[in-house]
Amino acid sequence: MTDRLKEFREFREKMNERILTAKNLNINRFFTLDGKAYEDGALDGLTKELAGLSASMVLRCDDCIAYHVIRCKELGATDEQLFEIFNVGLIVGGSIVIPHLRRAVALVDELNGEGTGETS
Repeated sequence: MTDRLKEFREFREKMNERILTAKNLNINRFFTLDGKAYEDGALDGLTKELAGLSASMVLRCDDCIAYHVIRCKELGATDEQLFEIFNVGLIVGGSIVIPHLRRAVALVDELNGEGTGETS
């Protein structure tokens, strides 16, 4: 795992724990709702994560994009599937999405171990 990926995961986990231990009822409910939205239902979890990835690209949220790319890969998404979703985000969001697309592809490469000496 690259340092960037490790730092992203550690920071996210640390801050989520900090936020949840504040015990703000509405924030905790939102976090629960967010997690449940991506569980298997009429659509499987991967399909929902891919939808979340496309929406995150259009909204241009790099943290959200990173989270969904990681979850998609964990759930078995292929690079071909990810690039189709990247294309949907790009078409809907327009050229302003391109910098976020670059970072998303760099993260896919990191997860695949390209250019890091690692393999997955």
